[in-house]
Amino acid sequence: MAEYELNGEFDLVFELDAFDGPLDLLLYLIRKDEIDIYDIPIAQITRQYLGYLEVCKELNLEIAGEFLYMAAMLIRIKAQMLIPRSGDEEVWEDPRSELVKALLEYKKVKKISSALDDMAENMRRRYFRREFSSWNIAPPEPELVKVDLAALMIAFGDILRRAEYDASLEIDRQQISVDSRKDYIFSLLKSVSSLEFEELFADDPRRIVMIVTFIALLDMVKDGIIKIEQAERFTTIRVFLNSNEPVLVEEV
Repeated sequence: MAEYELNGEFDLVFELDAFDGPLDLLLYLIRKDEIDIYDIPIAQITRQYLGYLEVCKELNLEIAGEFLYMAAMLIRIKAQMLIPRSGDEEVWEDPRSELVKALLEYKKVKKISSALDDMAENMRRRYFRREFSSWNIAPPEPELVKVDLAALMIAFGDILRRAEYDASLEIDRQQISVDSRKDYIFSLLKSVSSLEFEELFADDPRRIVMIVTFIALLDMVKDGIIKIEQAERFTTIRVFLNSNEPVLVEEV
């Protein structure tokens, strides 16, 4: 569970499903962009990986040391890939080979673990304990969004890393609030059917405004005001006003 503090009070609490480790995050990025695991575009993967860590840092989420170690490893591989190759291609060793080997081993272990979980679930369904079947167990809560939080954080990290850092644009946190950014998001969505995720951050290039906008977005999802979806997995992320949400009327 993560809490974010702005303007002296807690504005948002939500649960973050963390990755099992850095290799789990890397496999997610590889699947997301449908990348050949034997020919990883290291610059692209490094950028997205660092973007995810950047958002974790900005939102004060604790980052395990193994994630930072992998970040250093990716940067080292990226630097080695930039070194001109010698004339003899046969003696050149791909700097990515160690990473690919680790990913393949992890993927194999994860596949076996998933198969064992499926077998255990099938056994539970076949041989359930009837004396417990009458228990009044509440059904699990439905997912708030069809786009998982990890994908949203990676997309936001990409936006944050592309934004130019300019100290002159930084402002005091007291000058921007989650509520004001909620109003801004709501005003955008009132006149259109949906917006691309990136469009929500186009009005102001300041990092603090982008961060507060992201938190406001998550808070609106939590409250059921908006929903975030994709036509299919790994496609453009779009933001919709929830059709079940009543129109807000400003007090006079």
